[in-house]
Amino acid sequence: MRTMMRKAWRAMMSQSKNKYLVIILGPTASGKTDAAIQIAEIFKTEIISADSRQLYKELNIGTAVPDQDQLKKIRHHFVQTISVQDYYNASKFENDVLYMLDRLFIEKDIVVMAGGSGMYINAVCYGIDDLPSMDPEVRENLAHRIKNEGIENLRLELKEIDPEYYSKVDLKNPNRILKALEIYYMTGSPYSSFLSGQKKERFFKIIKIGLNPYREELYRRIDRRVDEMITKGLVDEVRSLYGIKDCNALNTVGYKEIFDYLDGKQTLDQAISLIKRNTRRYARRQLTWFRKDKTIRWFESENITGMVEFIRQETR
Repeated sequence: MRTMMRKAWRAMMSQSKNKYLVIILGPTASGKTDAAIQIAEIFKTEIISADSRQLYKELNIGTAVPDQDQLKKIRHHFVQTISVQDYYNASKFENDVLYMLDRLFIEKDIVVMAGGSGMYINAVCYGIDDLPSMDPEVRENLAHRIKNEGIENLRLELKEIDPEYYSKVDLKNPNRILKALEIYYMTGSPYSSFLSGQKKERFFKIIKIGLNPYREELYRRIDRRVDEMITKGLVDEVRSLYGIKDCNALNTVGYKEIFDYLDGKQTLDQAISLIKRNTRRYARRQLTWFRKDKTIRWFESENITGMVEFIRQETR
């Protein structure tokens, strides 16, 4: 009943007045938060975060969560709302954001979404296939295996049971490998069999703005951000999470390097250097992902005036 009411409301809204989701995307440290806040202020609206790490309550310094002043300026959604020990994925994000947009679009014609998690952004824009809920026991078993066997054995296993998905998945991303194996062990069917690739209709229009600083400037921003994180207490933040360091959500840049430092595997200076290097690599992967999308209009990070004019043109 509730789903039918939501569909009826969306149909009514799409016929009566246009609604727009303005997405500010780009690589890490490209200035998305500042740009999104300025744009949200101009259009008197709110911000939905599309950052898969800023979702977690325990992660603050290492995820560059908007500070208190920024959060006071504009209301943000999906920032520090779940625990690192909770299971979450792009499919859940899609459903949660669509529900939030139902509420926000009652009063707002424009809503801003900002982030660099390409899969989460695509889930909201185009939809994601319905997948079975995860079995905690299966996930725990695979996490134990990857810890003791390493990722290579699991890669080979995926190649055998699901060659179609294996041929296109990012083999350097253990989360994707684990997800595909989880689906297989829960259902007995390959992950690829659940992926239809069909785009879902949305009741709102989408405007995508990409931020793309010059490579040298982006790297300077990354290095500066990492130094600021260390100064603000990143080591202490990671140390406070040491007891749950095997959580999948903590297998991420900025945290895994400091865990290795705390385990005595490297010096702090080495850990900091690796965070900078791995963050630069992550930024390059983000740009590679986004550049495949020809619907994105790219701007220099400081060109807020150009972004606002573009939004106004698209919403006339």
